[in-house]
Amino acid sequence: MPGEGKLQLIFILEQVLNGLLIGVYYLLIALGLSLIFSLGGIVNLAHGAFYAIGAYLAVLLTDRIGFIGSFLAAPALVGLIGIAIERFLFRRFYRSDPILSLLLTFGLAMVAEQGLRMIFGASPLPYSMPSELRGQVFIGDFIYSYYRLMMLGVAAIAVTLIWLLIYRTPFGRVVRAGVQSPEMVGALGISLEPYMMAIAAIGVGLAGLAGVLLAPIVNIHPAMGSEILTAAFVVVVIGGLGSFWGVVIAAVVVGVAKGVVTAAGYPQYSEAAIYLLMLLVLLVRPRGLLGERIVRFE
Repeated sequence: MPGEGKLQLIFILEQVLNGLLIGVYYLLIALGLSLIFSLGGIVNLAHGAFYAIGAYLAVLLTDRIGFIGSFLAAPALVGLIGIAIERFLFRRFYRSDPILSLLLTFGLAMVAEQGLRMIFGASPLPYSMPSELRGQVFIGDFIYSYYRLMMLGVAAIAVTLIWLLIYRTPFGRVVRAGVQSPEMVGALGISLEPYMMAIAAIGVGLAGLAGVLLAPIVNIHPAMGSEILTAAFVVVVIGGLGSFWGVVIAAVVVGVAKGVVTAAGYPQYSEAAIYLLMLLVLLVRPRGLLGERIVRFE
């Protein structure tokens, strides 16, 4: 019947949008991972912990300064934590064996997770969506959550601002030069240390932003960071190391792939679909979709 076909089309569109939303918060985490890895060579296994810290800060701050206040303050506070960690921990491992940074960030992730468990307990924390952001958007017969559409808009703005910073400012020119040839940048008398600190703050702050945005629609618990980290790494691998738009495209493709598999009636295979997608990309292009050649790592 025509009516059933229309309902089926609306269902597919809704699942694709839900998948795109998943891709968006993968993107916010994966983009920070890629930036930190590209400039400093640090494989940050603790990155998911900052996402969890952002969600917990949202819970703590909302009662005091409201959702909008926590939306602004929590990522900033997480970014400050990133600055401290870069200054006192990451900086010691930029020129060391990458295995050492892996061990460092793995230990840091465990410390952060257990610290959250000790402070807040192991049980999930409730977090109510602000009343002003509740409701549905009606476009004909299509109905979608206003808050979820807002999340897509915020993520698009964040990605646009990061792109402008990296590709349209003197700061970004130094960062891109530092990714490709840090020795040449040093020979020009430019210290990369403050740039690394800023990139760590931005990357970690993006993870905190993802935690704040997802807090009203996911379970907030100490292990939530480790649950999302693997998928974020998949996005980085598919997109390609050193490629801004590669990570963006990969996040969108991964999210839509999960949505399409769910809409096809196989939600139990939606997670496996992204790993199959990664395998196919690596077989065809080991550097990822838009991966660049990084002299330091080849």
